[in-house]
Amino acid sequence: MDKLANSTIESILRAEWGDAFSVLGMHKAGGLVQVRAFLPGCETVCVVGRSSGDRWPMHKVADEGLFVVSISEQTEPFSYELECVNQNGTHRLRDPYSFWPMVSEEDCFLFNEGKQQGAHRFLGAHLKDVDGIEGTHFVVWAPSARRVSTVGDFNEWDGRRHGMRPLGNSGLWEIFLPGVKAGAVYKYEILTGDGEVLLKCDPYAFAAEHPPSTASIVADISRFVWNDEAWMQRRASSGWTDRPVSIYEVHPGSWKKGEDGSYCSWRELAHQLVDYVRDMGFTHIELMAVAEHPFDGSWGYQVTGYFAPSSRFGSPEDFAYFVDYCHQNGLGVIVDWVPGHFPKDAHGLARFDGTALYEHEDLRQGWHPDWDTMVFNYGRDEVRSFLLSNALFWLEHYHVDGLRVDAVASMLYLDYSRKEGEWVPNRYGGRENLEAIEFLKELNSVVYARCAGVAMIAEESTAWPSVSSPVHAGGLGFGFKWNMGWMNDCLHYMESDPIHRKWHHGSLTFSMVYAYHENFVLPLSHDEVVHGKKSLLGKMPGDDWQKFANLRALYGFMFGHPGKKLLFMGAEMAPWDEWDHEQSLDWQLLEYEPHRGVQQWVRDLNMLYCNEPALHETDTDPQGFAWVDCLDRDQSTVAFVRRAPGREDLIFTCNFTPVPRQDYRLGVAKPGRYREVLNSDAHCYGGSGIGNGGMLAADEVASHGYPASLSLQLPPLSVLVLRLA
Repeated sequence: MDKLANSTIESILRAEWGDAFSVLGMHKAGGLVQVRAFLPGCETVCVVGRSSGDRWPMHKVADEGLFVVSISEQTEPFSYELECVNQNGTHRLRDPYSFWPMVSEEDCFLFNEGKQQGAHRFLGAHLKDVDGIEGTHFVVWAPSARRVSTVGDFNEWDGRRHGMRPLGNSGLWEIFLPGVKAGAVYKYEILTGDGEVLLKCDPYAFAAEHPPSTASIVADISRFVWNDEAWMQRRASSGWTDRPVSIYEVHPGSWKKGEDGSYCSWRELAHQLVDYVRDMGFTHIELMAVAEHPFDGSWGYQVTGYFAPSSRFGSPEDFAYFVDYCHQNGLGVIVDWVPGHFPKDAHGLARFDGTALYEHEDLRQGWHPDWDTMVFNYGRDEVRSFLLSNALFWLEHYHVDGLRVDAVASMLYLDYSRKEGEWVPNRYGGRENLEAIEFLKELNSVVYARCAGVAMIAEESTAWPSVSSPVHAGGLGFGFKWNMGWMNDCLHYMESDPIHRKWHHGSLTFSMVYAYHENFVLPLSHDEVVHGKKSLLGKMPGDDWQKFANLRALYGFMFGHPGKKLLFMGAEMAPWDEWDHEQSLDWQLLEYEPHRGVQQWVRDLNMLYCNEPALHETDTDPQGFAWVDCLDRDQSTVAFVRRAPGREDLIFTCNFTPVPRQDYRLGVAKPGRYREVLNSDAHCYGGSGIGNGGMLAADEVASHGYPASLSLQLPPLSVLVLRLA
């Protein structure tokens, strides 16, 4: 019998042998077939031919459970099983080391070249039937590891038992484990080049344990039956720029909690949140915390499980149910996606194989000072394959309608939040992150080519040009960009005491100077109501009545302004307190009339916005907007029209002082009777009831460059919407 070298045996027993497949399993040795198995806890082991039934007892060559047998009757490898006897009885199993590699050379090549758009199809844990044997195929990328093992409850977390096979020079490791079923909990045990042993969750896992537990879970994500064919067909045939898009941004862990403080599941949210959002007239739900993350306080923006919907809210199938239910009820789903950084948690991506694998080695490039997180190395091909595959996974597998890409500005600039000397210039000496720029262009090009009807939305807070222009036209290729300038200017204006607003009038009007430079979303997001910034209602000046009136005026101005709309959950009922991710929204507020009034105002604004083409069809067309008067700074009023072909103009008149304006002359294009479509000061919204009786006539008195005009009563702190009857 050919003997294993003592050094090899010792290396296996110490879990230091790099390629278990080169030693364990069936091998030709000295003209014979030899089988070697490492089965701790087994008393005896036999090799059993699957076809012949012949049996060959194995010899224990190490007390820890290393068995060997040479089979003189066989000269070529054959199919076999192992019959093991331990304290639990006799068991028959297939040897994991008897299976051939299952990852194609093409997949390895594309992954290593950064062109693999479906890496999740073979990396991670996949349930398979191989040669009539059910089990799970595990594949992980760890090019600098000396040894990688799959560990879990199925092998007592023993890294010696299931060492993985390195796939050439690809840096990929694989093993097929017979009998490992859906629900199995696992990690990868990695022996680094420095001899350190790491336990890592699977970067490509489809499910994960509920935090604070951190293991990955084998999941079958192929079973869900979708019922949203009609939605998907409509989505594929239409764009977003001329459609109403009113987004309700949701943190699913705090929209509504159970009576015991527990999270609502995806299925509970489907039947509560969807009904509410539909009633409020929103068109889309944007989800903040979707992918698995260990720290609740990160709100979902420090991700460890990029392919795993957070277990806080249920299973992957539950998340699919939520999206499917939204689609069946006419709501789109946008997911916040975080390709800019990831946390340092020991079980996550950071120094995954003992080296800076997903991040840069140099902390001036690989560490983010704002969030104490790691920055992806966009110049590494395999990292691009990971991120491209992940974006497509959410859009294609889970039918998500759009990705809001988080913190794009932090990706574009090498010196983002860094002082001099704390960053590394690009090869031209500049501050632009050239690799990140190319990645974003490739990402958007690939997504729009493969996923008809979806939207890529950038949270980008700088003046970077052409964020939402096509790549072929020199842009980054996003479909939309958050208009952070509009948000900052509007809130600055609204936070000012009305007596001083005339000195800040430009903050209200400046956004129209650049309104058509990008395809914009107007965001009043979660970021504006945390960390001591106050709630939106809390930002408003004046007494309680004025605060509510100011907030209604802000929303009215927002819905009249060109751009898609986004409101963070709870904004529609005007909470006094900042958002707290640990607490449910204060639904009891709706017992009080002022809060119900704001809610009704938002509902009616949504209905007007969705039903009036002038408010959404021409968002990207300068012909769809015209100022009537943007210069009346002394009275802090503005007036403008929104237009669409074949429709009567909608006229917005905004009074941002608590002073009612009598006989306010406003130019209009045509004489005739004008209907007061909406009035934020109406009693039903909590206002004082000042208005124009619902209908008024235009005089043939020229004003503001128009041949006719209206004599209006402008309520205090209000927005009026008028239209020719």
